Amino acid sequence: MMTRQAHEEAARASHLFGYFPYIERLSPRPDQIVHGSDNRQELERARAALDLAVDGDTVAIVSGGDPGVFAMAAAVCEAIENGPDAYRKVELVVIPGVTAMLAVAAAVGAPLGHDFCAINLSDNLKPFSIIEKRIVACTQTGMAMALYNPISRSRPWQLDAAFDIARLHLPKDTPVIFGRAAGRPDQRIETVALSKANGEKADMATCVIIGSAMTKVVERHGREPLVYTPRYWPEETGLPNVDAAP
Repeated sequence: MMTRQAHEEAARASHLFGYFPYIERLSPRPDQIVHGSDNRQELERARAALDLAVDGDTVAIVSGGDPGVFAMAAAVCEAIENGPDAYRKVELVVIPGVTAMLAVAAAVGAPLGHDFCAINLSDNLKPFSIIEKRIVACTQTGMAMALYNPISRSRPWQLDAAFDIARLHLPKDTPVIFGRAAGRPDQRIETVALSKANGEKADMATCVIIGSAMTKVVERHGREPLVYTPRYWPEETGLPNVDAAP
């Protein structure tokens, strides 16, 4: 799902920086110098790339999905803000991409058809108490939610905690979509009711979408159901007051 612009800019670069699996998907040419690193080295990666750009090299920093959504664009901006003056003179171009929530939503219909939000469940850079408050606010105000980085070996419990919070404020049949590797050959999409959602269905390659109280599942004879959130919110329809699911 790379855009033509992203292909062209990656091909133009003499240096490619990024998380190892993302760079491998580009199939770099022999003349391109690859700088792979771990996914927790964003600032170091940004500074190293900017150092080369200051020297006149053409550098591409690769992200999965969209670089501006929980990805490298913010890290590069942070490095420029806090780095030497030479960083501010670098020509920076941020290339938009197809972020995971859009790919997952497209696979099932239009669950983000009304107001929605995106929340990163990782508590590496913010306390989980903030994440909890944001989930409560979104469920209470009728927004669908896309959950990024839902679970990992070091964070096995956050996704189930998010589901527990959602069950306090949403109907138990609210659709939950698990989209793994969306847009790739090993794509796996599954839709279940909120009452049956659990963290075992996800990993770090999964984006999870929790619908709003208005999100619907439309059954279709001989075809996969459509999941969509209507574009309107009837004026006479208030926000749901749902008791905690058993």
